[in-house]
Amino acid sequence: MNIDDLVLISIDDHVVEPPDMFLRHVPDKYRDQAPVVVTDDKGVDQWIYMGKQAGVSGLNAVVSWPAEEWGRDPAGFAEMRPGVYNVHERVRDMSRNGIWASMCFPTFAGFSARHLNQHQSDITLVMVSAYNDWHIDEWAGAYPDRFIPLALLPTWNVDAMCAEIRRVAAKGCRAVTMPELPHLEGLPSYHDLDYWGPVFETLSETGLVMCLHIGTGFGALNLAKDSTIDSLMVLASQISALAAQDLLWGPAMRTYPDLKFAFSEGGIGWIPFYLDRSDRHYTNQKWLRRDFGSKLPSEVFRDHSLACYVTDKTSLLLRHEIGIDNIAWECDYPHSDCFWPDAPEQMLTELQAAGADDSDINQISWENSARFFNWNPLDKHTRDEINVGALRRSATDVDVSIRSRDEWKRRYNEKHMAQA
Repeated sequence: MNIDDLVLISIDDHVVEPPDMFLRHVPDKYRDQAPVVVTDDKGVDQWIYMGKQAGVSGLNAVVSWPAEEWGRDPAGFAEMRPGVYNVHERVRDMSRNGIWASMCFPTFAGFSARHLNQHQSDITLVMVSAYNDWHIDEWAGAYPDRFIPLALLPTWNVDAMCAEIRRVAAKGCRAVTMPELPHLEGLPSYHDLDYWGPVFETLSETGLVMCLHIGTGFGALNLAKDSTIDSLMVLASQISALAAQDLLWGPAMRTYPDLKFAFSEGGIGWIPFYLDRSDRHYTNQKWLRRDFGSKLPSEVFRDHSLACYVTDKTSLLLRHEIGIDNIAWECDYPHSDCFWPDAPEQMLTELQAAGADDSDINQISWENSARFFNWNPLDKHTRDEINVGALRRSATDVDVSIRSRDEWKRRYNEKHMAQA
């Protein structure tokens, strides 16, 4: 395949929420209780909700910074590339990177809204809905052909979750983001259908995908006290297998045939071993029988699941053993794992090195995502309008320079002084 003919949908990117987002979507009587951004005496922007701080880690916004400046220290909006938080600049960056469509996970709110949901109150119900209205109507709604809308849920309230799923589905949302391991957050585990059953039923009825993003289950890693951040970053993908175990060997996948799960940012390398082990266990340990009907656990998993990767060169050799229908690609913009502005080159080179033909490449680069999220760009556009070549020709003026945080801050201040 020629790189210009490649079509890319990324089902795991991130948005750093702009500081005024809640104020435009929270009812007037709740505005004084909405999350706000406060700049501290060191010039660091901090989100404040219910008196608690949630900063923006630098690793969430490193795109176009020099690698030696990456780190966990908080970043201010002025230091970030504008495409991190500005939807118009984001679409330009996507086009320069050859990406037609993106699904964006939260930053301030937490990947599964934990930073909001730790405050279990009626006010938080309002804030979760306000976040979703901003994301669906304003972020994705600014360019509805370019974004797959993703919603948060108030995970501590079953009735409110079900109501919000129906509400956002009616607004055109395609997915919700939920904890990998909810028991780590003091909630019932996914084994508990008395709690999660109504939610699973509502997701099945509406067709929304349940996304499980790595990082929400870090608490499962009982690491050495003197371990480094490398351990979290390297081992985070292994938590996807723990989440899959609760959903596959618990009742969820075996009870709800229409329920769909996307394992987000965990890669695909864990899947072959996990499925081999599951099938061996099921056929060997008959005294521990679970009812998978006429299927093997691996077949049930494939019926329900999609997993995405940034790079996974060894696992791509096993793409058909994993399930060619179950693999999708992600960019992870603007995090430290992302490739920008050369994602198409990285992606295509790795697939071709693995011996993938054009059919496999199309499935992984966009077709599986479009099918799984019921969001087909060819409903409104031709392939020639959405491929890498067409997008890059529309974005030749996008600056791809590597700039320091200080340089981004200087440019930001100059721009806002001129506007003032």
